[in-house]
Formats: sequence, C-alpha cells, structure tokens
Amino acid sequence: MQMAVDENLTKIIEKTVKKAKWKSLSVVEIGDPVLRQKCGKWEGQIAPETFEKLIRAMRSSMLSKPGVGLAAPQVGIPLSFAIMEDHVPGARRGGAEGELKEDGHMEKGGRRDEREFAELPFFVALNPSYTPISSKKAYFYEGCLSLPGYQAVVGRYLDIEARWEDEEGREKAEKLHGWPARIFQHETDHLSGTLYLDKCITRSFSSNGNCEKFWSSPSISRAKKELGFSPKMKSDEE
Repeated sequence: MQMAVDENLTKIIEKTVKKAKWKSLSVVEIGDPVLRQKCGKWEGQIAPETFEKLIRAMRSSMLSKPGVGLAAPQVGIPLSFAIMEDHVPGARRGGAEGELKEDGHMEKGGRRDEREFAELPFFVALNPSYTPISSKKAYFYEGCLSLPGYQAVVGRYLDIEARWEDEEGREKAEKLHGWPARIFQHETDHLSGTLYLDKCITRSFSSNGNCEKFWSSPSISRAKKELGFSPKMKSDEE
C-alpha cells in the first residue's frame, strides 16, 4: 500500500478522537453532503497510530448505538474504508417466533429467518468492493445509523464475492452469504455515496418502534401483505 500521510487530516482526526474520548464519535446524518460523495481511495492518508485510535473509536461508537457496521463517511471522512461486526445476539433481535440458531434457522417450529444470519467477526475493510455471485436476492428490513429511528425493506444479493485490503495492505477475498453479505453491501455502498433509501421499497418504510411492534417476525410476509408491497416494487407508484 502506498503511504501518503496527510498531516492536516491526521491532526484533525487526532483532535476529533480525543474530544470523543474514544467512546462516542458523532455519526453524520442524512442530508450531510459527505454521505453523497464518492470516497477517495484509501492510500494511508492517516498516520498509523492515529488510524488505530480512529478505528477503536469507530468500533466503540458502532457498538454503542448499536450497529453492525460503520463507514468512514458516516464519521465525516470521505475515504474508502469501513468496519463491520455482528454476533449471535444480533440474530435474535426482532425474532418473534422461536430462537434463532447461528446458521439462520429458527428453533421450536418457527419459520426460517429470511436474513440468513451468520457470524461476522470484527474486521476493517479498506477499499472494499463486491461482485454478486448470482442474481438471487434476499429481502429484509434494514436501517442505518445515519438515518436513526427508521427501517425499510431492501433487496440485497444473497451471495457475493467480497474484496478488500486489511490494515496491513494485504488483499483479501471471501464469499459471503446472507446477513454478512447484506452488511458488506450496505457499508460498501456508503463509500460510493449510496444509502439504503436509494434501494429500498419505499412502501415498507417504518419507524423502529412500529417495525418492532408489527414486523419483527423473521419473515417479511406479513409486512408485504398488510403494507401492500412486493419485492418488485421500488416506490408506491409501481
């Protein structure tokens, strides 16, 4: 990886992290132009020690929300990197019928969880990208820390080949399925200025409270019926 440390950017991030006390970075919300920019390629613009502090602060902020991913523009940095992480407790959020196993199936006779949940250990993805392995998509509610309080159904490729560089600059590639694939697509989209709202079925849009109250089943079948949408829809006019 070509190192090109930007001293001014490094100093700004040092001050930002110090001010946040490593625990609570401000997350940029929708409407801020940084969320609509195409991020610049990561080329080591932040000094390694400062970058390590930033990643620690981003992870603390992400977990405290709670969230399962956080992209650089969400903390005001238009560079191509993101962090991601989710574990078993995340699989059970909203699980109304039985208990979700780690393989994405429901116990006690419940329906299969349409998220296709699987563990996603913490990692840092520099310059991430993805390619669909097939055209098959999974549809489920997702939210975003930059649009707090709301969720909508988004179709995501069920299987992708994910590519990125790790913190040492080593190229990585891995086939991801289901929930981890959804997270990777969501965070990578942020880096091109794309939000989940650009891809969601608008008729499914819901507050977190109503999503928990009405649509917390591991299937979106009830939401499709009662809100009147289908996976083919993009807006209420379709």
